[in-house]
Amino acid sequence: MILLKNIFREYDIRGIYGKEMDDETAYHIGRAFGTKLIRQNLHETVLAYDNRLSSDNLQKSLVKGLIDTGIIVKRIGLATTPMCYYAANFLGTNTSMMITASHNPKEYNGFKFSYNGIHNAYGESVKEIYDLIDKQDYENGHGKVEDIDIREDYINLVINKLYFHKRIKVVYDCGNGTTSVIARDIFNRLPMIDSIPLFDISDGNFPNHHPDPCVEENLTLLKQKVLEEKADVGIGYDGDGDRVGFVDEKGNFIEIDKFLAIMWDYLYDKVDKKECLYDVKCSKTLEDELDKLGVKKIEYRTGNSYTRMASSKGDYPLSGELSGHVYFRDKWPGYDDGIYVGMRLIELLSNSDKPLSSYLENLEKYYSTPEIKIKVDDDKKFFIIDKMKDYCENKDYHFITIDGVKVKYDDGFALVRASNTGPNITMRFEAKTKERLDVIKDEFENELKKYL
Repeated sequence: MILLKNIFREYDIRGIYGKEMDDETAYHIGRAFGTKLIRQNLHETVLAYDNRLSSDNLQKSLVKGLIDTGIIVKRIGLATTPMCYYAANFLGTNTSMMITASHNPKEYNGFKFSYNGIHNAYGESVKEIYDLIDKQDYENGHGKVEDIDIREDYINLVINKLYFHKRIKVVYDCGNGTTSVIARDIFNRLPMIDSIPLFDISDGNFPNHHPDPCVEENLTLLKQKVLEEKADVGIGYDGDGDRVGFVDEKGNFIEIDKFLAIMWDYLYDKVDKKECLYDVKCSKTLEDELDKLGVKKIEYRTGNSYTRMASSKGDYPLSGELSGHVYFRDKWPGYDDGIYVGMRLIELLSNSDKPLSSYLENLEKYYSTPEIKIKVDDDKKFFIIDKMKDYCENKDYHFITIDGVKVKYDDGFALVRASNTGPNITMRFEAKTKERLDVIKDEFENELKKYL
């Protein structure tokens, strides 16, 4: 068995299949997860897996581990991560195990798991799985597998309560990821949408492009197709279907923070609670728009497990993070579901006489860097963050520390944080002008170099 501590990350288990994890590792993860369930007096779980080439082998071993612990496994098979979340609630287990490495390259795989049906495990709950495996401290029992089909129920959940006034032309890009197994069936149930699929044949080799729709270069072919088809909007999904990216009718990439700003303008009169949670990486564009509308701002740390938990706890009508996880809770149960989130933008356009690009024209313009990653040892990155805090205190900057250090200026920000998913310091900078952006970026990069 391969048992490397570094694959047990802040909010999932993830590594290279055959090098950092194997089928035997999956068996022991099943034993450990099952043991945790039994000791919490929980005796069943939902299991699903994405379309990566290694997922089927991993799920077979994981199932054996769960059964040997005494767990009843309700297996829904090949499915998106949001389908797994839905099944956990729909079937009443409120526990789940999803085999996926999300948007990572094809050689990776991993495990997202939940004990409560509200959010995925994170922090110590992930490390506890490693400790149980390391000690071989398992419960024993005789469980079983029940294969269950939830497709129709899930499709009905997505399409119910969507209201379309006029026809909308949509290009959607599955990137050969797991949304390929369900997206066409959903779009075909909605006659007011003229849909044009891209790469909706399931293929775990991801032969056309990397399935991460929040990286603009991965949407190049989607942009081209939108322009070619004269579509109203282009929508891209990630490998396991819980994240989304957008392109307007002119082929412009729309960052998720701008999407949140657009949607809050649409939702404002339709919801009672005027509060929005967003992560520290989001642009000041979103903050400015929320201020204009009178929506209370809740800035929060980055990470799907954290933001989904906080979104549920606060019951915010709409919240999200820059990486593409978006949570509607106005008429949707709060799952971060790329297909559904895309439907809400289509709904907005169907009830508007304006093109999507016009919504962007009304937003405040800032210049931002992409996320900049600097490789550092895991045991050094938090030391570096402490040094950056000291620097900001000495400069008497206004900054917050909910996730690393974020210096907040009237015209932008500087963010330096320790990655939760790897040995990296990650940075992002923003300003009202390109010249000011370069000044902020150079200052913090030069200070960081002192500690590398």
